[in-house]
Amino acid sequence: MSGGVPGGGLLVIGDVVTDVVARHHTPLAHGTDTAAEIRTLPGGAGANAACWAARSGCADVRLLARVGAEAREWHEERLRQAGVRPRLVVDDRVPTATVICLVDASAERTLLTDSGAALRLSPADWSPSLLDGVGRLHLSGYLFFAGTSRQLASAAMQSAVERGVPVSVDPASAGFIKELGADRFLASAEGVETLLPNADEARLLTGLTSVSDAAAALSRRAGVAVVTLGGDGALVAEAGAVTARVPPVPARAVDSTGAGDAFTGAFLAARLAGADPAAAAAAGCGAGARAVATLGGRP
Repeated sequence: MSGGVPGGGLLVIGDVVTDVVARHHTPLAHGTDTAAEIRTLPGGAGANAACWAARSGCADVRLLARVGAEAREWHEERLRQAGVRPRLVVDDRVPTATVICLVDASAERTLLTDSGAALRLSPADWSPSLLDGVGRLHLSGYLFFAGTSRQLASAAMQSAVERGVPVSVDPASAGFIKELGADRFLASAEGVETLLPNADEARLLTGLTSVSDAAAALSRRAGVAVVTLGGDGALVAEAGAVTARVPPVPARAVDSTGAGDAFTGAFLAARLAGADPAAAAAAGCGAGARAVATLGGRP
């Protein structure tokens, strides 16, 4: 299966988020103080994936996202420093999306999410000309959880399919999939070439308890399904069958925020460089290991 248009760039459509990361080494003490290390960092699943794709060798990475006016310059500067060409639509009505990431002693994170401007991307923000020179289109699954951004995702996907540009989707959030409904999510993602869920999302989208079975089932909807397994690596399924089990890369976990985004970015960069899905998943596992060893979701 083709990795993308030869020599083309990567266009990511997704979310730019201001992350407030609070790393606490003891359980949260309800109703009183818990000591924590707190940092404000740039984040967002789409933006993180774009930055990891650039770090992984993709020379042309573009990002379409929506932000509030208060943080546009800061986010643009950080994206450019990471090697990403940002196209940030400014929303004058609501602020930039903000996520509070509570990271416990095991490096597992719990997220409190204010989607802000992120899910207010609309079809008016889209133009097929944004695909000029693009070899792959990647959509953050968060786009599918609000009406206007879901319409934008649909318009972008249609434009890409018409041009023969492969489309990938990261389902993004088991919690939000439950609210929207798995069938509705899958219907919105009809026509994608690659699905990139984690194990929980794969099970939820298929109703199957076996991750291998879930990966195989999802690959019957998309040509490729790559299921990330955290510290256990990843599964690759193509055309209804598991074709590779990719081992993990050992890492000392500090913060799991953005590990899936790192996998996605490195996977897409490798596919654009001509790697097959298994080799691209191995690159993704390497980036995921580097991500969990640092605070925040960016390289």
